[in-house]
Order: sequence, then C-alpha cells, then structure tokens
Amino acid sequence: MKPGADFNVRTRLPRNTNHQKNTNMKRYFNCLVVALLGTTIAWGQDRDGPQGQAAIEDGVEVLTRGPVHEAFAGTITFDPEAGVVAKRPAPEPIEELPPEQKPAGDNVSWIPGYWGWDDERDDYLWVSGVWRSLPPGRQWISGYWATSGQNSQWTSGYWADAQATEVNYLPEPPQTVEAGPNVEAPSPDHTWLPGVWVWQQNRYAWRPGYWANAQPNWVWNPPHYVWAPRGYVFVDGYYDYPVAQRGVLFAPVFFNSGIRAQRGFSFLPRTVINPAVFASHLFLRPSFGHYYFGDYYGNQYATNGFSPWFSFANSGMGYDPFFAQQHWINRNDLQWNQQLESQFAYRQANVDARPARTWSDQIARTSNGNATDDQSFVVAALIDDLAKSEDTAIRFNALPQEEREQLGQRGQQVREAREERRDLEAAAASPAADASAGDVASQNRLKLPKSPVVSRPSESPDGDNAPPQASDAPEPNADVQPKPRTPRGTPNADGTPIAGSVPRATPSVT
Repeated sequence: MKPGADFNVRTRLPRNTNHQKNTNMKRYFNCLVVALLGTTIAWGQDRDGPQGQAAIEDGVEVLTRGPVHEAFAGTITFDPEAGVVAKRPAPEPIEELPPEQKPAGDNVSWIPGYWGWDDERDDYLWVSGVWRSLPPGRQWISGYWATSGQNSQWTSGYWADAQATEVNYLPEPPQTVEAGPNVEAPSPDHTWLPGVWVWQQNRYAWRPGYWANAQPNWVWNPPHYVWAPRGYVFVDGYYDYPVAQRGVLFAPVFFNSGIRAQRGFSFLPRTVINPAVFASHLFLRPSFGHYYFGDYYGNQYATNGFSPWFSFANSGMGYDPFFAQQHWINRNDLQWNQQLESQFAYRQANVDARPARTWSDQIARTSNGNATDDQSFVVAALIDDLAKSEDTAIRFNALPQEEREQLGQRGQQVREAREERRDLEAAAASPAADASAGDVASQNRLKLPKSPVVSRPSESPDGDNAPPQASDAPEPNADVQPKPRTPRGTPNADGTPIAGSVPRATPSVT
C-alpha cells in the first residue's frame, strides 16, 4: 500500500457539549461558509455512513494544517522579500500520482506538489498537488528550492500571462506608499484596489490605488511583484475563481527521511482539505510566501509571522483577495469583522475549540458517535467519500487510466520547467544592470521557461462568460517621491538574516 493511499474518514462528529455558550459563533461560521462557498458543506455529515479506521503507515503523517499550495492561492505583499532560507538541503521531489477522481470541468488541471519548510519540525513536509481550475489567460510558473552548501532558499511561483514568452527581472521596487482609500467610494458596489510601483522610462513611478466595480463571482489579484534571485518579476492583475470553483486542495504530508528515500516510493493524495477553512482557519505568513490553514492560534505563531486573514488587510503589508471579496460581500453586516475577531479570540483562548492538527487526530476527535452541526472542526475528508456524496458543491468524474498516465507525466514536465527556471535565475545578473546603465529591463529580459500548465486565453472553463474586463487604472504619478526600502537580508527559517542574499539589481528612484 502506498503511503496516503487508503486513509478512511469517520462520518460522525462529536457533540460540542463544552461550547454551548458559543452557539451563535457556530451559526455564524455556517452562514459564513455559505456566503464564501455559495452552498452548504456537508463534510462528515453522513451520519448513517460506514465507520472507517485510519490506516496510517509508519513514517507517514497526513496533516490537517499547513501551507496552501501556491498555485491554489498565493500571498500578495506590497514589499516582497527574498525567499525563506532553510538550513538543510531540500530533498528531491517525490513521485506524486494524480488522484483517481477529477473535478468536472474542461479547464481543470493537475499541478504537482513540492517540498515546504516546517520550522517547527526543523524539516521538510510535502505540500501535496492540487486539482486547479486554471485562471483564464494564465500559465503557472512553478516555485523552486535552490541549494547552496547546506542551505536551500525558496523562490515562489506565480501565475504569468499565458501569452508571455519572456520575463523581465527588475530592480527592487521602492517601499510602498499604499495607505488605503483617500476618497469615499462612488457607490456600495465599489471596492478598493491598491496602488503599485510600475517600471517605466527606466525608473519606478507610483500608480495610485482606486475604486473599482466589485465582481462578486470573481476574485481580483492586483498587480504585484515576486522576488527571484535575478531580480523582481512584475505580475499584472488578473481575475481568478472563488474558492468554491477553484479546484481541490489536498492535505500536506510529513514523510520521515527513511520513507522518502525508498527506491520506487510514490504518493497518491487522497485527503481533501475542506474549503471552509478559507472562511475560518486561514492565516498568511508573508515571510514564507504562503497562506496557511488550520490551527495556528497559539500566541507563538504571531511572533513567527503568522497573521489571521482578517487582520492582514489592516497591517499595511499586503493585499488578501479572499478577505477583500468577503469584506465587500458582507459590507452591510456591521458585525462581520467583529465576529471574525471573536472567533479567533475564542479559539486562541480555548485549545479545545481549535481544529485537529493531523488526520488521525481528527478521526479520533470525531469518533465518539455524537453528532453536531458545528462544522468548524472538520478540516479534511477523503476524496472517495466526497466523490460519492451528493451534498458537496464539487462534482467528480472518474479519471481514465490513459489520462492519469498523461497527468503523471505532467509531474516530470513541471519538474523540468522548474529546474530550467532555477538555472535561468541562478545566473548572475548583468554587471551593467543598474540604474545608470541604460535600459535595465531589456538587459534582464530572458526567455520564459515553457510551462506545461497553461489556461485557455479568454474563456471560463465551462463555456460561461469570460472574466470581466479589468478596470482602468489611474496613470502613474511621477510626483510621488519613492522611499528607499530598509536594507535587509533574507530571513532564515528561524527569522535571522542571511547576508548577501538580496537581489543584485538596485532600483532607480530619481
């Protein structure tokens, strides 16, 4: 049996006898899930279903908390920093097989997983692959680990324009001057989109934020930058799908070193993460370049750079598309944000109110035969059970063996593209790539590695309308004076800096 290939789910939930005083909070959670996902989620509520046992191999631990695959959701920070450095070489990627069930849709693709650094374990965990409804008109550029000596540094992936064949590596942008709205919204149907530094005429100019018409059925990812060893990559704004239509997120897994080193070892993800975590147990960790889900309620996590999703937007550090959309949808609910804060404070103060951290712990926690309508504890379920259920929003189709084999080859193609990007960006930037030596962008314009994960250019996957046209942004304001960013080194996994790891190119701000 392959690790992760035969995990079963308990279908009854425990009666929440200890938290009757929190009934209103539970009701609010379920309403929030409906608002976020557009449907009720019946995860684990088949009370008459068969009772399974968790089959867990030694050395394999399925987690119900951890990083969200970057291709499913990536963080957007105003002042992006160099990737985290782990003080241990990253392992070679494992062979990961696509699941036997695929969400319905013509534009759904399998994107393989990758290693993520777990600083609590001081070891790597596997961020499982995802079924992804590809955002229209985008291609996935995979992130990678670059190893030097005993250290490995992470460079994040991003969704590039599907038509792009080249990539420009730019100098470090100046410190953001985004401060939120400075005028009232034209109407309740508008939402605020943040400003950004843009490269033009061989210098940076500030393009201010603005009010735009909100799109309740689409999630806007604003223009932003992604750090790479060779420079900064500008990712223009684009529309993506809401969580309910985005695909299937699988649980991360910890393999001990003996398991992952076995010859012929392969992994088949089966444990699906409940998308309701995006309405409750969601955190951002900009220093690691990832969203995180699950139990990160302890006080130590705030110290280590975790921000609850409802507070990140007010931190001035970046933009959370999920929160922005939900904030707009709930604009008439004056208690919405307060309820989010109350939920967080309650779970922070009550360990028993937090979700389980592992799949086996969730099974043990939901195995006493009592039922409850509180779904906030249910973080994961088996894809086999979801595929058979008629109560979930996602519809699955059995994947033909031929297509599974083709998708299995996708993993090798993604690996090759990842390695090509790593080698490309490891090359030293041009010695002339500074603000005083002509066109910096053209000097650092290189061929973009061909991605095997490319969306159709203009259609939504099921023949619906194409995404809305992006709103017209204001012209850059040359009068805004840039602020130099504070010099810093790349953060280690323990938060200490590593010298000499900042990008080589420097910004022109005059």
